[in-house]
Amino acid sequence: MKQLIKDRQLFIRRVFLMCYDMLAVFIASILALLVRFDFHLSGIPAQYLDEVWRSLPYLMSVTLAVFWFLRLYSSLWSYAGALEMMYIVSACILDTFLAIAVILVRNWGDLFPVPRSFYILYGIFLMLLIMGCRYSYRGLRSLKIMYKNGTYRRNVLIIGAGDAGNQLIKEINNSSYVKKKVVGVIDDDNAKIGNYIHGAKVVGDRSSILDKAQELHVHEIIVAMPSASPKQIKGILDICKETGCELKRLPGMYQLVNGEVSISKLKDVDVNDLLGREPVSVDLSSIMGYVSGKRVMVTGGGGSIGSELCRQIAGHEPSQLIIVDIYENTTYDIQNELRMNFPELELIVLIASVRNTNRMECIFRAYRPEIIYHAAAHKHVPLMEDSPNEAIKNNVLGTWKMVQAADRFQVKRFVLISTDKAVNPTNIMGASKRICEMIIQTYNKRSQTEYVAVRFGNVLGSNGSVIPLFRRQIEQGGPVTVTHPEIVRYFMTIPEAVSLVLQAGAYARGGEIFILDMGEPVRILDLARNLILLSGHRPDDDIPIVFTGLRPGEKLYEEMLMREEGMQETANKLIHIGRPIEMDEEKFIKQLEELKNYVVTEPDDIREWVKQIVPTYHPEEGARG
Repeated sequence: MKQLIKDRQLFIRRVFLMCYDMLAVFIASILALLVRFDFHLSGIPAQYLDEVWRSLPYLMSVTLAVFWFLRLYSSLWSYAGALEMMYIVSACILDTFLAIAVILVRNWGDLFPVPRSFYILYGIFLMLLIMGCRYSYRGLRSLKIMYKNGTYRRNVLIIGAGDAGNQLIKEINNSSYVKKKVVGVIDDDNAKIGNYIHGAKVVGDRSSILDKAQELHVHEIIVAMPSASPKQIKGILDICKETGCELKRLPGMYQLVNGEVSISKLKDVDVNDLLGREPVSVDLSSIMGYVSGKRVMVTGGGGSIGSELCRQIAGHEPSQLIIVDIYENTTYDIQNELRMNFPELELIVLIASVRNTNRMECIFRAYRPEIIYHAAAHKHVPLMEDSPNEAIKNNVLGTWKMVQAADRFQVKRFVLISTDKAVNPTNIMGASKRICEMIIQTYNKRSQTEYVAVRFGNVLGSNGSVIPLFRRQIEQGGPVTVTHPEIVRYFMTIPEAVSLVLQAGAYARGGEIFILDMGEPVRILDLARNLILLSGHRPDDDIPIVFTGLRPGEKLYEEMLMREEGMQETANKLIHIGRPIEMDEEKFIKQLEELKNYVVTEPDDIREWVKQIVPTYHPEEGARG
């Protein structure tokens, strides 16, 4: 029924336009004669009037045929733009030449059945009448949108007066669903300032953003600069975030190239955009041949890093992907996601603890993994400080059991996910991961398996990280809690970190500790302030920031490398290799055996035992930074 009504409305609209066009031919013909004879109807010779009158049926038929051929009855005139105008001009020019031909053929041998100026004037008036009718649709629609039910419309400031900004403004103006009004445009090109884009004035450059946001009562700022570098975007956002307005931006240049610039493609500005650096780019297709056709296991596959490892590995055609995790909820989520996105993937999902020797033995025997990414670990520093024995059981003993199983079942490559907190650790989590690195280096010399570790810092948005915590605190109205005003951390996005982990795995020859270049460290206080500003609030005024003091085992800053390790370059400048530190491996294995037997007794002094294994572990220095 709805389709029937829609078809009927379309039919009526076309009939109306055709009737109007025939009327326009009549009016244009009469006006052409009137203008030629100075609007004196009595001064028009009778033979001219008679010829025009007798030619009208032919002119109308020609006009309808030409307009139909050039799609003037199938365009959506509510959205008419430059292309539709070109069709009208072309149709009227062609129609004028055919009108000349019709009149001359009808009066063969008479060179001037009507005045010569008639043809030019006829074409001009016909074009004006047709444009007036068609574009009135758009004008009426704009008025309807503007005044429809007195709907509240958010004032929008567009940053960027280029092609992307032009398309966004056009869509906002034309859409009856987008409740926004463009009140101004910002662009650093002085030649554009003062000009208008679809009725929106270019009001100034970036230096005027704060003033114009207040003057024009702006609610939302849209950054339409898809070709700008992250550094340029950061410069703009550093200004925009101080306005207290909601911020949105186009994701990237491909949106413009593909013609996908629209309101629906906008994304909220987030803290990643304020890091101001180029995203880490890795051509995984050129290096992931070592995964293709292999049986790959990811432990901790339901976690932030583990699940992203699974996503990126799944895209490179392993013969089998085996996910092992103790936590069923997130593991279920990644299982569903991979089955939807990679229906051809042979996916095995197992709930198991890496601490369970018999369970791991059964899994290895059944699936015979060739490559293992070991991401299963307890990583939350304060929680592990309260439960240090669990950190040792899960991180150290779990890794040791996995390493031994990989050796027994002749796994080709074993990649441990480590952390910058393993460097000169001041907390039990970092110390446990340092022992894991030592296990990797020791067994690499005793096995055919290539054992390597990859060490990196914090990842933005991972489970248990500071960004989700800040967002929850902001949603609840604050306060936002920061441990210390000077605390800094290295940050990288999850996909960036994982892509570098995979590339490091391709470089592995056995025994290396790969260290990822995390860029410049970021102050946690700056992250908190930026998140508050991006949420449309003002730090301290709307959302207070409270300093709670360093937590047990927490440093003011993290290190990526111990003094003894040194640094070796790889083909990727963002991946370095730390030189293995010499150690007494027999003594270390004996210490591991003693630690394994002792930690299950739930002792109170496990840190003292760990200090004997990791000489760089200094728990008493944590709170002092």
